[in-house]
Amino acid sequence: MTSRRTGVRLLFPTDLASFLELIRQHGDAAYSLMFAWATSHSLLLTLFAGYAAHSGALSFGTLVMVCWFGSFAGDVIRFWIGRRFGTRWLGSFPRLERAVRIAARLADRHYVWMILFHRYPHGIRGVAGIAYGISQLPWSTFLALNFAAAGLWSCAIVSVGYAFGQVSEKVMNDASSGLGFAMLFAFLGVSWIVSRKLERAVEQT
Repeated sequence: MTSRRTGVRLLFPTDLASFLELIRQHGDAAYSLMFAWATSHSLLLTLFAGYAAHSGALSFGTLVMVCWFGSFAGDVIRFWIGRRFGTRWLGSFPRLERAVRIAARLADRHYVWMILFHRYPHGIRGVAGIAYGISQLPWSTFLALNFAAAGLWSCAIVSVGYAFGQVSEKVMNDASSGLGFAMLFAFLGVSWIVSRKLERAVEQT
């Protein structure tokens, strides 16, 4: 009876400790999910994955590599789309077109810094690759800078999530407590707000 209840608890985790245990038991699926989400530079999920790595649910080194190559691959695909199709398909998506044009304008003037930092502002990171493809940036330059930038992003975001796990562990003794959930959601919420502020700052440049 006890094992059956435990199995149900892991299938439908109701606390942080159970959720982390579920990730630990399905590591391959978790890494595949992280690769897919990293193609869009998913900030909050990557931060949480870093937190999960601190708990031992994921391997820190493997997670960094998965997010690195996922982020790199995502922008390579978007660059190809921009290079192949240009802007003619953006007419039906005015908000997307506006974001792409902002990123393209920045890329024309500051492509090195743009590639290094576009993953952090909320509204730019998903469309910047398309903007680079529309620009005059050569494939070789883009691939080299994008590979380095993806590695920096992966190391930075996973490390921040990992560091939060260390800090929160000192504050609370029970990772499954309500305090654990509250601290984690507050941390992710603040990260999202900072990302949106970066987006507004970029739009004003």
